[in-house]
Amino acid sequence: MAERPAEASAQADPRTTVAMITKDRPDSALHTLDRLAELPERPAVVVVDNGTDRSVTAALRAHPVRASVLAPGRNTGALGRNLAVRRATTPYVAFSDDDSWWEAGALRRAADLLDSHPRLGLLAARSLVGPEERDDPVNALLARSPLPPQPGLPGRPVLGFLGCACVVRRRAHLDAGGYHPLLFFGAEETLLAYDLAAAGWGVAYEPTVTAHHHPDPAARPGRPELLRRNALLTDWLRRPVSVALAHTARLTAAAARGEPGAAAALRGALARLPAAVRQRRPLPPRVERSVRLLEGHTSGPDAGAALARKESA
Repeated sequence: MAERPAEASAQADPRTTVAMITKDRPDSALHTLDRLAELPERPAVVVVDNGTDRSVTAALRAHPVRASVLAPGRNTGALGRNLAVRRATTPYVAFSDDDSWWEAGALRRAADLLDSHPRLGLLAARSLVGPEERDDPVNALLARSPLPPQPGLPGRPVLGFLGCACVVRRRAHLDAGGYHPLLFFGAEETLLAYDLAAAGWGVAYEPTVTAHHHPDPAARPGRPELLRRNALLTDWLRRPVSVALAHTARLTAAAARGEPGAAAALRGALARLPAAVRQRRPLPPRVERSVRLLEGHTSGPDAGAALARKESA
């Protein structure tokens, strides 16, 4: 990697660590790390190699990229982000996947906002997709959030975000418990947003902070089922029983109709339902009211699921 110019070093910002999870895609991971290395903030980087063959770890050892690598030896899914947050020593952690990175200056802007708003736990960024730099559909969904402005928060209050386009206050992430192990991967962001809000932290969308996402255009088999499974599990973990039962009934009816993926999603949720019931922690009334407001605004049965459907589009 080329040496950084002296003027770039003068602009370094030590407040933020970038956490990246990757699995069996060393070329993509190294491309992303090169993009992160070009940032004027020169953030510390923690990479969690979720692959079992440690191909990314091996590639990093042969490549002059300044990054700390965690290799748990198994696929930890989204929980790899928890490992990276615990390893970080900076007050803020920005998340990237192995196909996403941050715009120059975005991390400094995010850190300034987090410094200025001590109640802000997570900042959801604007995501630009592909070489065309088109707005992710989630941007519009977040920008239209009906939640009222709150003192002490910038941007627009939300209860959802993209996992590869957000910056979290490390203390808030740890306080809320991070990503939940029962979900593993797929629409896991909604539950974390709920838990941050329940712990008293703000979650806000701020479009002046930008991330770039260049996903593989190939279809991801099984992902729609994971999204539906986890949306239902999220309801059982945090929503009133009446809401969870109604959601279960809808998914059961969809499976009976032969709707693609519904039966697999239902089976996956039912297998994990006893654990979800044991770990239930209903949302405080104020957060539940916000979720219901979002549901009414999206005209859907679940605000988190609506965000997940946009993400998977």
